[in-house]
Amino acid sequence: MLYLCPIVMSIKITEAVFCASSTTVEQRVAPFLPELAFIGRSNVGKSSLINMLCNNSKLAHTSSKPGKTTLINHFKINNSWYLVDLPGYGYAKLPKKERERLSKMIFEYINNSKELLNLFVLLDSRHDIQQIDLNFINMLGEAGVPFSIIYTKADKQGVNALAKQIEKNNTALKEYWEELPPTFVSSSQTRQGKEDILKHIENLLKHIKP
Repeated sequence: MLYLCPIVMSIKITEAVFCASSTTVEQRVAPFLPELAFIGRSNVGKSSLINMLCNNSKLAHTSSKPGKTTLINHFKINNSWYLVDLPGYGYAKLPKKERERLSKMIFEYINNSKELLNLFVLLDSRHDIQQIDLNFINMLGEAGVPFSIIYTKADKQGVNALAKQIEKNNTALKEYWEELPPTFVSSSQTRQGKEDILKHIENLLKHIKP
């Protein structure tokens, strides 16, 4: 299911405040609120996307050098839920010990946070989906972790090339999945996809049991 065109009114992020960084679920800041987490391979544009969604260009640290996020970062949104910025996966230039530490931290959070409503997996819309992405997504399915896909950097190529690349990647995913999860196309530069992603978040928050 690919969300591309409809423009709908969504929640507005009026307040986004960095709360704390942690390495384990137990270290998370209180109070415990619903969590929407973002993850992807290093240099996929995660920080830029988070800043775009929150209307704050300095909220999440952006860098031309991949692998800068090394902790689980919680941002309190509208004083009612957390946007969680997770470290990127698959950055080969990190020392093996550091890669293993980050991987353990990521999976411990994903598998043990009871407040996690949805994990947004970011994929670069310019490139073929990599085996590491497929492995990660399939792991989420096996673990029963609810997730969505966001294709980033949609402004970096023409409309036809973009559609062709996304279709190619979705075809690769369908070799493992009978039905794709909610899928979005975004650009932090043009703000494409912002309303649809925020509307999806709004719908997820509405279905929380009181």
